[in-house]
Amino acid sequence: MTAFGMDLENWNIITEPGTSDVEVKRSHFICALKRVKNEEEAREFINSVRREHFDARHNCFAMRIGRPGNVFERSGDDGEPQGTAGKPMLEILKGRGLYDICAVVTRYFGGTLLGTGGLVRAYSDSLKEAVEASGISRVSRGLKVAVKCDYQSADRIKRYALNASIPVISEEYGEACSFTYIVAEGAEDGFLSKITELSLGRAETDILGEVLYYGVDRPVIYE
Repeated sequence: MTAFGMDLENWNIITEPGTSDVEVKRSHFICALKRVKNEEEAREFINSVRREHFDARHNCFAMRIGRPGNVFERSGDDGEPQGTAGKPMLEILKGRGLYDICAVVTRYFGGTLLGTGGLVRAYSDSLKEAVEASGISRVSRGLKVAVKCDYQSADRIKRYALNASIPVISEEYGEACSFTYIVAEGAEDGFLSKITELSLGRAETDILGEVLYYGVDRPVIYE
């Protein structure tokens, strides 16, 4: 467990949803993904896919909403034999550590029955391909740290942060320079010491609090 009261070792979200179209014995399994914040958004997405594919035989779904230790999960087979679609889809989302996600696999029936095992494989493969085609980011924990310094120190600090892959989320320039960085939890002491060294003790620093974020080059605060 962490200072956030949860295990963050396997917490991922989609940033660019992928799609797939898997054909099995002339049946098409088309997967759509969306990042959602609550069940209502997930249901709206499922219904939008159903409207788009109104002539399809099945629109099966799986969703995981929340965060490690507090996750809401649902799945549905939409007329397929019980446990052949929604449940294996949900297991894939769980295995990839994906949260705040809804997956819908639409099936256009090709005229050939696939059997229980065939259905599980087809729905699973469709979702796997869509996940592989997606942009995925891990949610990380860190601290927001404010740095205020003179212009001479600013160049050294910016160069250090860039080389150390410490992301900056804001920059302001006036009589002094003000930056806000996201520093990985546990690395704050080394960061503060380096700022003191680079500014010859003249920089002012302030830890603004804990934060969850994703992305490296352009980090986004997770809310």
